[in-house]
Amino acid sequence: MKLEKLVGDRFKERPADCTIGSHALMVRGGYMKHVTNGIFSSYTVLRRITRKIENIIREEMDAIDGQEVLFPVVLPASLWEESGRYNDVGRELVKFSDRNESPLLLGMTHEEAAVHLVREYGQTYTKYPFMIYQVQTKFRDELRPRGGLIRVREFTMKDAYSFHTSQEDLDTYFMRCYRAYERIFKRVGLPQVVTVTSDSGMMGGSISHEFMQLTPIGEDSIVICSDCDYRSNIEAAESIIENDASTSEKPLEKIHTPNMKTIEDVCSFLNLPIEKSCKAVIYQKSTTGEYVVVFIRGDLDVNETKLENHLQEEVHPAIITEESGIVAGFIGPYQLSGIKILFDRSLRGINNLCCGANEIDYHYAGLNIGRDYGSIEYHDFAKAVEGGVCPQCNNHSLTISRGVEVGHIFQLGTKYTESMNMSYDDESGSSHHPIMGCYGIGVGRLAATVCEVNHDEHGPIWPASIAPWQVHLCCVRADNEQVKEFADTLYDQLQSENIEVIYDDRLVSAGIMFSDADLIGVPIRVIVSPRNMKEDCCEIITRDKSVNRKVKLDDVAVVLEEYIRART
Repeated sequence: MKLEKLVGDRFKERPADCTIGSHALMVRGGYMKHVTNGIFSSYTVLRRITRKIENIIREEMDAIDGQEVLFPVVLPASLWEESGRYNDVGRELVKFSDRNESPLLLGMTHEEAAVHLVREYGQTYTKYPFMIYQVQTKFRDELRPRGGLIRVREFTMKDAYSFHTSQEDLDTYFMRCYRAYERIFKRVGLPQVVTVTSDSGMMGGSISHEFMQLTPIGEDSIVICSDCDYRSNIEAAESIIENDASTSEKPLEKIHTPNMKTIEDVCSFLNLPIEKSCKAVIYQKSTTGEYVVVFIRGDLDVNETKLENHLQEEVHPAIITEESGIVAGFIGPYQLSGIKILFDRSLRGINNLCCGANEIDYHYAGLNIGRDYGSIEYHDFAKAVEGGVCPQCNNHSLTISRGVEVGHIFQLGTKYTESMNMSYDDESGSSHHPIMGCYGIGVGRLAATVCEVNHDEHGPIWPASIAPWQVHLCCVRADNEQVKEFADTLYDQLQSENIEVIYDDRLVSAGIMFSDADLIGVPIRVIVSPRNMKEDCCEIITRDKSVNRKVKLDDVAVVLEEYIRART
C-alpha cells in the first residue's frame, strides 16, 4: 500500500486530552479517532494490528479445541432475567426497549447467550466437554473511560466458555487455557505478563485469575510479595494486620473535641498514633439506600469490592441527611444503633482506641470494642498495604504495583447452567448441571498495552507478529528518476513475494517521511535515497534500532526476507 493513499493524518503535536503515551501516539499516528466518551473509530493502521491479534487468539483457541461462534450484541432482557443478573448489574448495563416495548440490552458479557446457544445441544454426557468462543463487539457504560483504548465503553473482546461434567475436567481444561493465554501474550509482544488472583465480580464463580501487564499507567493495583510467588489484584488481596494489645486497658472516656472531624485532627489532639483510631466509613446500598457503617483501623482504607461481596450487592459512598440520625465526622460504634454495622478485622486484638461519640464535637478514648460493644464478628474489608503481611509466606513483604488487565479467566461452576436450567443426563440417566469456565481477552486494550510497553519518544515499536506491515519502504527524493525506479521495482517485488509493505514515495522531506515512519512503527525500514544509490546500496534500519546497515541493491530483497523470517 502507498502511504499517500492511507486514510488518516499523522501529526507532531501531542493532543491535550491524551493522558498516557499509547493514547497520544495512536491519535498522532492516525490509528483511531475519538467519536464520543469512551468510543473510537479505528483507521486502517489499527485495524490491521487488531486483526492480527484476533488471528493469533483464534489460532490458540482452535489449538485447544475451541469452536468459534458469534453471539448477538443486542440481547433480550429475558435471558438475563433467567440468570438473575438483569436487576443485579448496575448502570454499566445498557437497557432499552424496541418499538414493540420488548425489553432489550447491549451485551457487556455473554454467559447467558452462551448457555442459551448450547443448552439443547448439551443434554447428554456424550457431548462433553466442549468450548465455544467469539470475537465480538461489546458495550459497557463505564463511569470513567480513560487512557484511549485502555478503558472504553465500546470494545472488541474474545470471550470463551467451556462446559464440563466434572470439576476435575474443568481444572484440566482451565490449565490448558491458562497455557494458551501465556502463548498469546508472548506472541503479541507481552512476554512479561504476570498472573494474579482476582475477584470474579459480577460473573461469579470461585477461581479467578487476571493476566496483568505491570506498567505505571495501569488502572489496577497489584499486590506482589517480594519473598514468594504471591500475586493478587488488590480487590482480592487478603489484608492481614498485626496489632499490639500489650498496653494496659484504660477506661472509656468521653472527650470534647471541638471542630475535629478528621482522624488526623483527633489523633493529634489526643496524642495518639493513627493506628490507635477506629475510623467510620459510611456507605449506602445502591438498591435500597440503607446505610452501612464499616469500622476500620484509622490508617487503612475500605476495599469496596470486599464489602460488596460480603453484602452481595452494590454500594456507594453515603449521602448523609439530617433524617438519618448519623452525626457525620463523629461516628463511633459505642451505643450506635438503628444502622447496619460491620467491623474490619484490623480492629481485632487492639485496645485503647479513639472513636467518634455519635455527638457533635465529642470523641471517645480508651475504647475496647470487645468490652464496650459486645459480641463482635470481624471480616476482611481492608485494602492490602505496602509492607503488609503476605497471606502466603507471612512475611512483611508486600509491595503495590500498577498494572493493566489484558486477560481474565474464571471458573464459573454451575451459576449460569443452574439458574438457566441447562442440564445433561449421565450414563445412569441422572440429571446434572454442567460446570462452566469463562475466558476473556480485550483486543483493543491488548493493542494499546503492547504500544504502551513498546514505544519510544518518536512512536510505537510494534512486534513483527502484530505490526501493521512488515516493511516500510521510504523513497527519499522520489523526483530522482534512478531512486524512484529502484524503489518502485523493489515495492513490486516485495508485493509479489507476499511481503506486507507500506510504500512512502511522497515528495516530502526526509524528516517528515521518517517521522511518519516512526509513528506507524513498522519493524523494518528500507531507505532508498540518492546518496545510497551512489554507493549501490540501500539502508535497512529496524524500528527498535537493533539493526542499521547498508545492503547492496541486488541483495535487498533476500536480506529483508531473512530479517522477516527471524522475527516471525
